[in-house]
Amino acid sequence: MRLEPRTGSDKRSLFDRVVEFLSPGPDSRDELIETLADAEHRELIAPESRIMLEGVIRMADMIAGDVMVAAPRMDLLDLDAPYDELLAQVIAAGHSRFPVYEGQRDNITGILLAKDLLKLQRAPGLNLRTLLRPAVFVPESKNLNELLRDFRSNRNHLAIVIDEFGNTAGLITIEDVLEEIVGEIEDEFDEIADDQGIYTLADGSQRIAGDATIAAVNSVLGVDLPADAFDTIGGLVAHEHGRVPRRGEVVSIGGLAFTVMLTRGGAVRWFKVAPAPRVSGA
Repeated sequence: MRLEPRTGSDKRSLFDRVVEFLSPGPDSRDELIETLADAEHRELIAPESRIMLEGVIRMADMIAGDVMVAAPRMDLLDLDAPYDELLAQVIAAGHSRFPVYEGQRDNITGILLAKDLLKLQRAPGLNLRTLLRPAVFVPESKNLNELLRDFRSNRNHLAIVIDEFGNTAGLITIEDVLEEIVGEIEDEFDEIADDQGIYTLADGSQRIAGDATIAAVNSVLGVDLPADAFDTIGGLVAHEHGRVPRRGEVVSIGGLAFTVMLTRGGAVRWFKVAPAPRVSGA
């Protein structure tokens, strides 16, 4: 038996390789994730590869209800709204696709592509209903792996999530699913304001990272949030709320409304921050 000399790309010692040969593989998902972390530590895989692989593994246990945008936070268009109102909503939200409802918000009749509004501008007599694409409905319990496969095979980018009673629970996009693997995906509507985890969105609100410092938020937004007990904005919001808020929940602090956009690993990854609405009579 002849041992091959080690190459520059194989940094394992002979002992490491013997142990690897004799030791059984990981028996659980947690052990597999630990193995990936060890592989990164030994520089066998890049940190970015480890993060993506962990995302794929963790996604196997996730369902549509875990990452959907909750119904109260959905940007919807009214089928009977005038063209100017529809255009203003599309510009303010900055999405490429919108669920359209008729009568009540829970009555989703189809999906409108933002670019199709140009057809209404050129032909005002055109019925908006004729421009709608069929809406895809999935249950909250839909596994993300299956949902991603459906998105790819059906070429859909958005699905309406329904609860066990058939009511609209929220919506989920292919971007939401992919972000569980590759992390946050910035889009063309995001304008970077600085390198402190604070971004200006198309509608003038802010997207703020959960680990952004309170001092940075105070400086950029010109507010005076308390920074004596907590360093990060995520810690402050969780303390004020009594727990880590879920996606779609809103927490008001210091005149600002913090809407949870994305959570990961038991913490808030991103907030959307805007002035809190005034309470009438206050």
